[in-house]
Amino acid sequence: MEPSDSDRLLRRYQRLIQISQDIASTLDLNTLMRCIVRAAAELVEAEHASILLFDHVKHELYFEAATNLDQPLMRTLSVPVDASIAGWIVTHRQPLILSNATLDSRYYGHVAEVTQMRTTSLLGVPLVTKDKIVGALEAINKRSGKFNLEDQELLLTLGAQAALAIENTRLFHQTDLISEMVHELRTPLASLNTATNLLLRSELPAEQRERVAEIVCSEIARLSDLTTAFLDLARLESGRAQFNLTTFDPMQLIQDCADFMRGPIHENDLEFELNLPPELPPLQADRDKIKQVLINLISNAIKYNQPGGSITLVARAYSQSLMISVIDTGYGIAPEDLPNLFHKFHRVSGTERLALGTGLGLSICKRIVEAHRGIINVQSDLGKGSTFTIRLPLHPE
Repeated sequence: MEPSDSDRLLRRYQRLIQISQDIASTLDLNTLMRCIVRAAAELVEAEHASILLFDHVKHELYFEAATNLDQPLMRTLSVPVDASIAGWIVTHRQPLILSNATLDSRYYGHVAEVTQMRTTSLLGVPLVTKDKIVGALEAINKRSGKFNLEDQELLLTLGAQAALAIENTRLFHQTDLISEMVHELRTPLASLNTATNLLLRSELPAEQRERVAEIVCSEIARLSDLTTAFLDLARLESGRAQFNLTTFDPMQLIQDCADFMRGPIHENDLEFELNLPPELPPLQADRDKIKQVLINLISNAIKYNQPGGSITLVARAYSQSLMISVIDTGYGIAPEDLPNLFHKFHRVSGTERLALGTGLGLSICKRIVEAHRGIINVQSDLGKGSTFTIRLPLHPE
């Protein structure tokens, strides 16, 4: 016996309740987004679904999750609010059903050109919570028939749950990150407060006054580094960091990084060696962000090296990937510190006397590398040195 329309609708809403429970219990933003788009495609029987979040500062939409796009490609795509279907949904805060989206004047064809994904039918709903627009949830290409009002109501209900879950997850992580940030700010602020009070004392000798002024400059630089790193990490964790994928020569990038860091290397009386093949294949990645990773790894190799030590930069190409290692002869890392090395604000015990740092650099490196679908790892022998290695796919998409 064929199920009635009411039985079928009841089953769909029962499934929606199960999905809503899963969404409400998830506090990891990436897991949450993947759950939402998979649920959207399932509920309305669509080939694919995607979430576009609204950037209130740039006034544009960017892909945060999609069943048909991988992470590196998504991060390169943004959609104009004033000239797109998703933009119309966000601006008007209304759902929209289109039987042939490509014929609509609001259709933004650039995404289809990049993804090579043909769009026919489309159902989109706004993501709104507490009168705040979060973005748009779209389902494309109904598997059979056309999107209807029943599909629209289901997606609207899912969208309302999704918007609330996204905002709650963002607030949770922002609160967590802000609390850590405030804790880290206390030390340099306390130093600045003490130094300022000393400088206000007229009886302070000129020589001591100069030393205190140097401390002030050092702590201000530390605060500047900390806030910059904090903003970088906040963008990466929230998914708002934009990646500009280009194809470039990694050999030239490595040479640029080496040239940039030769001064600090020689100032610290360290030997430096490049161990590179005659040539390397082109790499598709965000050049500036990969440079940021390499500079950070080389900087750490300088800071935590032993007197008279050395740094070696090694690169090797494989059929589908590129490996770059930064090898130092530093103090090494204890086994108990290795599992937490890439965590936010983690500092290896005993290194405070060697160099001041934000404790965010390696965490940022890890997120950048993983956004390129790569991996980063470390091998270390206490008292002998460390090797940090990144491995990147030549073509992440």
